[in-house]
Amino acid sequence: MIDVERRGSAAIVTLNNPPVNAIGQGLRKALAEAFASVACDNEIERVILTGINGTFAAGADAREFDTTPEPPHLPDVIRQIESCGKPVIAAIDGPALGGGYELALACQYRIATSQSQIGLPEVTLGVVPGAGGTQRLPRLVGIATAVQLISEGRIVKGSEALNLGMIDALAKDPLSAALDLDIAKINITPPLSAQPSPDENAEAIQSALDVAKKRKRGQNAPLRAIALVEQASKTDFDTGTAVERETFLDLRQQDQARALRHIFFAERGAKIPAHLKNVKPREIKSAIVVGGGTMGSGIAYALNASGIPVHIVETDAHAIERATHNIDTLFKSAIKRGLLTETQATAQRKTLKIGEGFENLPTANIAIEAVIEDMATKKEVFASLEKNLPAHAIFATNTSYLDINLLAAELENPDRVLGLHFFSPAHIMKLLEIVEGTATSDNALATAFILARKLRKIPVLAGVCDGFIGNRILARYREVADILLLDGALPWQIDDAMVAFGYAMGPYMAQDLSGLDIAYANRKRLAPTRDPKRRYVTISDRMVEEGRLGRKASVGWYRYPGGGGAVLDPLLEDLIVEEAHFAKVTRREFNDDEIRDRLLAAMINEACNILDEGIARNATDIDLVTVHGYGFPCWRGGLMHHAASIGFDTILKQVEEYAAEDPVLWVASPRFRTLAETR
Repeated sequence: MIDVERRGSAAIVTLNNPPVNAIGQGLRKALAEAFASVACDNEIERVILTGINGTFAAGADAREFDTTPEPPHLPDVIRQIESCGKPVIAAIDGPALGGGYELALACQYRIATSQSQIGLPEVTLGVVPGAGGTQRLPRLVGIATAVQLISEGRIVKGSEALNLGMIDALAKDPLSAALDLDIAKINITPPLSAQPSPDENAEAIQSALDVAKKRKRGQNAPLRAIALVEQASKTDFDTGTAVERETFLDLRQQDQARALRHIFFAERGAKIPAHLKNVKPREIKSAIVVGGGTMGSGIAYALNASGIPVHIVETDAHAIERATHNIDTLFKSAIKRGLLTETQATAQRKTLKIGEGFENLPTANIAIEAVIEDMATKKEVFASLEKNLPAHAIFATNTSYLDINLLAAELENPDRVLGLHFFSPAHIMKLLEIVEGTATSDNALATAFILARKLRKIPVLAGVCDGFIGNRILARYREVADILLLDGALPWQIDDAMVAFGYAMGPYMAQDLSGLDIAYANRKRLAPTRDPKRRYVTISDRMVEEGRLGRKASVGWYRYPGGGGAVLDPLLEDLIVEEAHFAKVTRREFNDDEIRDRLLAAMINEACNILDEGIARNATDIDLVTVHGYGFPCWRGGLMHHAASIGFDTILKQVEEYAAEDPVLWVASPRFRTLAETR
C-alpha cells in the first residue's frame, strides 16, 4: 500500500491503494511504518509524499465509519509525519480530499497541479475533519477562508487553492518540482501544529453560521465544524484537535452521517446494470434535440458541454429565435459564473446548431425529443425522425409521464426507443431517469448509461408506468396535500411543515415555481381513467381556471407583488373554505406532525408499490430519485432509507389508521407489509 523510493538524498513515499488511495487502516499502518523508517535514515534530507496514478488521496475509507476505529489512527500518523525530523513536501496530483488534504497539511510545503481537487468536504458526509483539519487550515489561511471552506465542504482546483493559500506552488509535475525545490525554503517553516493560533474573526464565523442555517438547514455537521474552526483561534492546538476528534467520532455514528453515507455509496453504485456490462454501447458522436424550449435547450447545452455536437430542431423562425435566446442565455450564465471563458464559450457554441424542420438533418447517433407533453405531438416527432435519420440512431423521449411503449409501437424499429427523463434545469440537475420500454434493446440501454456517465448524471433505471418513479411518487404527495388542504390545512402550513422536515420548499411553493398549469394538464389527461370512488379535490383545478398559475402570473398559492418574493394571500383561505363547503367537508385542524406523517406515508406506500411492480430495481434507486430529483433532504438518506430508520411497521400502522377514514386512497402496498414484517 506504500511504496518508498530513494532518489539521491530524497525519499519518495507513494500512496498505492487504488483506485483513490482511500485512507483505511491498512494504508495508515503502512504509512506509519514508512515514516518510522525514514526518520531513522540520516542520509535522507527531504521526504516527498505523493500518490500513484494521478491521485493523491480522496479521503478516509468511509466503510470504516460503521466499525470501531482501529489504530494507528490518522491523527497519530499525521503527528508522526510532522515529527519525522525531515522536511516533508506534498506532491499533489489529482484529488487531495478530506483525510488526503489533512496529510498534505502535515507537510511543510504543498505543490499541486492546477487541476488538482483540494478540500475538506467532510460535512457532506455528516461529519467534520477528524485529523486536525479544523485546527491546521485556519493557521494556514486564516479563520475567514477556513470556516467557509470547511463548513460548506468546498472542493477547489489547484489554481484556486494557491490563491487561497491552501498550497504553496503549482507545477505540471509536482513530484519533479518537489525534487528540485530549494530545501532552505522548507527548513524555515515550522509545522502548522506549532504555529500560533489565528486571529479571531467573529464576523466570518457569523457569516458562516448564516450560510449554514440557510443552505444546510437541519444539518448538524456544518454547525459543529464552524464551532471547531472558531475554537482554533481561542485554544491551543492540542486542545482543539482533541475536541475535533471527539466531535468527529460522535457525529459519524449519528443518523445524519449514516444517511449521508448511504447516499454517498448509492451515488457511486448507480452504474450500468450487471446484465448490460458486456453489451457494447454505441458511440455518441453527435446528437439531435427536438424542441429548444427551457428543457430542450438545457438538454442540448448539457450534451454540448460534454463534447457532443448538437443540432436543435425547431418548427419555424420564431421558435428558432426563442431557442437561440435560450441557448445564448445559458452560455452567458456559464461565463458569468466562471465556468467558461469567452474563448471557450465561443468555440463550444460553434458546435451547437439550430435549424428548422426535419429535412436534411445531420447524421446523429441519438435524437432526444423535448416537445410538449402530448402523445400525438411526440408520435409525429418520432415519425419524422424515423424518416430522416439512419436506422441505428437511438430515439429518446424526455416525457415525464407518457407511455413510451405507445410511442415506440408505431416505429419500424421500436427497440431503438427509450426514455431519458431529465430534470429541470437539465444542465444542472444530476438525476437522469432511464426508462426501459418493453421493446428497448440492451444496446440502447447500455448506450444510455454510458451517455449518463459522459453527462456526469446519476442514472436510475425505471420501468414504464405513468410518471415512472419520481413523478408517480410526486403525484401521491400532491394528492394527499390537496386532501389535507380541503379537510382543514392551509397551503403555507403544509409548506412550512415540509420545510421544517428538510425540503427546500413545500409542495405549494414548488407548484408556484413550476407553474400550476403543468399538473393541471396532467390531471385532465388522466381524468377518463380516474377511479370515480377516489376522492378528487378540485381546488387546484379552480386555481388554474381563475388564472392563478404561480410565479409566472404573479399569483398562485401565494402572491408575488412586482415579481418579488412570496406573500400570503388572504383571499385564498376563503376560496379553500368555499370549496370545502361545496364538497360537504367539515374542516378540522391539523398539526405539523400530522401533515408530515400523512404526506410521507403516502409517498412511502407509493414507493412500495413501485418496488412491488418492478418499476424500480431497488429501494436505493428510489432514494436517489427522491433526493436528486424532488428535494427530499439528503441528510435523511432518501425516502426509503428514512422509512427504514423510522420502521416500516410503524408507518404501516399509520396507513391502516388512515384507511379507516378513506379505504380507497389508503390501500397498503403488499411490499409495505412484507417490509414491515421483515425489518
